[in-house]
Amino acid sequence: MKENYSINEILIAVDELQNLEKKKKINLIKINKRNLKINSDIPSSTLQLIEEAEKTIRSKLQSE
Repeated sequence: MKENYSINEILIAVDELQNLEKKKKINLIKINKRNLKINSDIPSSTLQLIEEAEKTIRSKLQSE
């Protein structure tokens, strides 16, 4: 069975897939961040730098 989709429907589906990938990346960053906080061997200044980098990455991903 062939189904016909309009160009607009295809573009919406592509956008939804891209947004899903961005959300997955953001969730991975959050998980990594939690894991870093658990590990107390990492100095707090290093954790702050990592958090700033993550914020930058998140803002770039959301702006795409």
